[in-house]
Amino acid sequence: MANHSATKKDTRQASKRRDSNKYYGKTTRNAIRVLKTSEDKKVYEEKLPEVISMIDKLAKRGIIHKNKAANLKSKLAKKKAAAKA
Repeated sequence: MANHSATKKDTRQASKRRDSNKYYGKTTRNAIRVLKTSEDKKVYEEKLPEVISMIDKLAKRGIIHKNKAANLKSKLAKKKAAAKA
């Protein structure tokens, strides 16, 4: 355990950030999963902008890499194009 007060504070802050990042990451992964399992094109058109926004926010916050965000968005866009009407 840390002995300096600044190190103790840093540990508290890191814990809060980790919990926050885990929450946002898990929420986005669940949204992506729901979108991928859907076969309806209507659902894609409604939900895709929201999910893309969530992915962009993760990349902006540094939770995921920007290239990973681009790959996720690309795969979702391809799946939307292939979805049934």
